[in-house]
Amino acid sequence: MAAAEENTSLFLIFILTMIALPLVPYTIMRLCRAASEKAKTIHCRCSGCHRSGKYRKSIYKRISNFSTCSNLTIVLLWIFMIFLVYYIKHVSREVQVFEPFSILGLEPGASESEIKKSYRRLSIQYHPDKNPDPEAHKYFVEYISKAYQALTDPVSRENYEKYGHPDGRQGFQMGIALPKFLLNIDGASGGIMLLGIVGFCILLPLMIAVIYLSRSSKYTGNYVMHQTLSTYYYFMKPSLAPSKVMDVFIKAAEYMEMPVRRSDDEPLQKLFVAVRSELNLDLKNIKTEQAKFWKQHPSLVKMELLIQAHLTRESFALTPALLKDYRHMLELAPRLLEELVKIAVLPRNPHGFGWLRPASGVIELSQNIIQAVPLSARKASGGNSEGIAPFLQLPHFTEATVKKIARKKIRAFQELCDMSVEDRATLLTQVAGLSEEQARDVELVLEMIPSIEVDIKCETEGEEGIQEGDVVTMYAWVSLQRRNGLTAALPHCPYFPFHKEENFWLLLADAASNDVWLSQKVSFMDEATAITAASKAIQETQEALGASAKEIGIAVREAVDRVKKGSRLVMGKFQAPAEGTHNLTSFCLCDSWIGCDTKTSFKLKVLKRSRAGTRGHVPEEGPVAAEDGIEEEEEEEEEEYDDYESEYSDDEEDEKNKGKGKGKVVNGAAHQGADSDIDSGSDE
Repeated sequence: MAAAEENTSLFLIFILTMIALPLVPYTIMRLCRAASEKAKTIHCRCSGCHRSGKYRKSIYKRISNFSTCSNLTIVLLWIFMIFLVYYIKHVSREVQVFEPFSILGLEPGASESEIKKSYRRLSIQYHPDKNPDPEAHKYFVEYISKAYQALTDPVSRENYEKYGHPDGRQGFQMGIALPKFLLNIDGASGGIMLLGIVGFCILLPLMIAVIYLSRSSKYTGNYVMHQTLSTYYYFMKPSLAPSKVMDVFIKAAEYMEMPVRRSDDEPLQKLFVAVRSELNLDLKNIKTEQAKFWKQHPSLVKMELLIQAHLTRESFALTPALLKDYRHMLELAPRLLEELVKIAVLPRNPHGFGWLRPASGVIELSQNIIQAVPLSARKASGGNSEGIAPFLQLPHFTEATVKKIARKKIRAFQELCDMSVEDRATLLTQVAGLSEEQARDVELVLEMIPSIEVDIKCETEGEEGIQEGDVVTMYAWVSLQRRNGLTAALPHCPYFPFHKEENFWLLLADAASNDVWLSQKVSFMDEATAITAASKAIQETQEALGASAKEIGIAVREAVDRVKKGSRLVMGKFQAPAEGTHNLTSFCLCDSWIGCDTKTSFKLKVLKRSRAGTRGHVPEEGPVAAEDGIEEEEEEEEEEYDDYESEYSDDEEDEKNKGKGKGKVVNGAAHQGADSDIDSGSDE
């Protein structure tokens, strides 16, 4: 009996161990992640974001956020573990080691008279003649009698002192971590054990593998369907205008699978009338254009109308069924747009470059969706090349408000940002007609808008100058500043119903040829990860250059200080192109804010190869004399530095200053300071 109970206890301990091994570290990871998310969630405090309710911590919302399948599973497993611990402790207490003194209720070393006295007392209580209970009889025979015998009989006592049992040496026993009913391999128990082994060891792993493979074959690591990526890749073109990006975006397989109901026809017809001006229809052939629009796939029609309803802020007129589809569409939008950017910058041409024009258009669409601003608001008007889109992301701003402040010659968004707090408050209250509370909301949002600076440098590690075929390393420090002093914060987006972290895309591109040489997403939300990445990158770079341990430590500390002050290190490598001076531009584009994009223009000078050997899989062109290389460098230094103006900038001042050189350029390095393009612009 004791052996069976011990086996049962071992089985429960085995189950407890198997549950605790994955559950404890997973729970710790989830708690740490929740703590870090809570620490970094700093959102806008304006009245619009407060009314949106997505940051409000109501009891119902807390319960709904907690009561996910994974959280409930964790809680149930912890409850089951606590129950197992209690049960194991209870079972272990019942399985006692044979201790004759404790069985007789005596202290070790008791005299023979005390032993006999205690035995008589227990005999009266448990002897079969006095107590008819079978359990009492069993306890008397197996415990009390043996304990008395072990302490009074010389042979039994000698066996007990030597071997711990009055019957002498006991056989070696081993327990197995299985319950008692499974140890009887006969009849139903044998079948149960066989089914358990087959199910746990064969069927369960097979089922998990099938589910994983079926899901991984359909979705990517970013939970985007592979069919969506194939569609985006097929329709992505180098000349894709920003106004046409929407047509590619809505072709995602996730959107095509959304249901199209007959009950949606009438609401969609009304929605079409409300957003018709945003659909780029030819007004001269309006009937033909309308018929052509409705002949599209029903899912495409529905998605485009829902997105336009969001951009024009007409979602209040949607039916409950359409509102559910509308929210699902917006929930998927950020990661679909991110994948669309990656497709745009994917190396396509023989030189391994992506495309700048469609990438810029996708990021512009992302900005408009997050801020719920119509695409038509980006059109240049009234001498303002960036349109009124940046103004419309501010709370309480409408087209009428923009026209009012334009009378005071505030036509560009940067002009409004550069005003003093007092002058801006006067402008908003006395000219724009906003109340003092509304003006404070505008001020809170302006304090949240990031200001970006890019310090970029390109060089060949361990060599002077850049020559054809070299592997060039780009070092870019992207620095973020806000007027409220924060670094990590969630953007102001009251019309976007979900949490959205702001991300930046750093694109090193040749705007003249529409080529993206390097691209990388930059985030300012996780400082710890940024410190680790920057420290590792700087350390590896310094070690490759042969720096001493002291120099490496100094460089790493400087990098950590820059990260803590709001900078992020971006590194990338590319192969140096053919000899010549290449006009490059680094674009730092935000996917959430309109009007905070920056660009840095600089020249990358590539010399003719003069070093022995080749790099980067460039075919050998034969030896070149060092003197020829020096003469070539001197000739290029005498050339006039004419910075190339990107097609995404229509600023008149840039046209006037063209050819004067805007940035400090030394050996392919440039620092972005005052040269800031507030908006990358869009096609009319």
